Amino acid sequence: MVLKLTLKPYERIIVNGCAIRNSGRRHSIVIEEQADIVRGKDLLDASQAVTVVNRAYFLIQTALTRADLREKLVPLIQQNLAELATVFGPPTVHHIFEAANFVSKSDYYKALKHLKPVLEYEHELLNHIASTNDDGEDDAEEAPKVAATG
Repeated sequence: MVLKLTLKPYERIIVNGCAIRNSGRRHSIVIEEQADIVRGKDLLDASQAVTVVNRAYFLIQTALTRADLREKLVPLIQQNLAELATVFGPPTVHHIFEAANFVSKSDYYKALKHLKPVLEYEHELLNHIASTNDDGEDDAEEAPKVAATG
């Protein structure tokens, strides 16, 4: 299987655990053999792994980029995904099952790909909760003022 990647200026990729950064110009490279590859834009920083979905994504990402840790990580990943499957309903849970399926096949890139929509959905939910809390706090602060002037 041949994979052709077109890299933007200064874009970073990880190939078999090795970080590679493009120069200041757009370049294309061809990967001719099977390799574990992930683009920098698809990587989470460890400090971002604070939510349940982010943690599962980060564990899969680590398994993808660190072959030496895979054996230890796979049980943790499967446990995290099993817990996620009990929290989310259709259609999101389908992505979690697909991610777990690809982890069991040692295809960590496809597992990340299937977990990405769950990551985005979690982000939307957290933003919605935050905006709802912000609205509620504003109402709570205004209520005493209205009562005091009334």
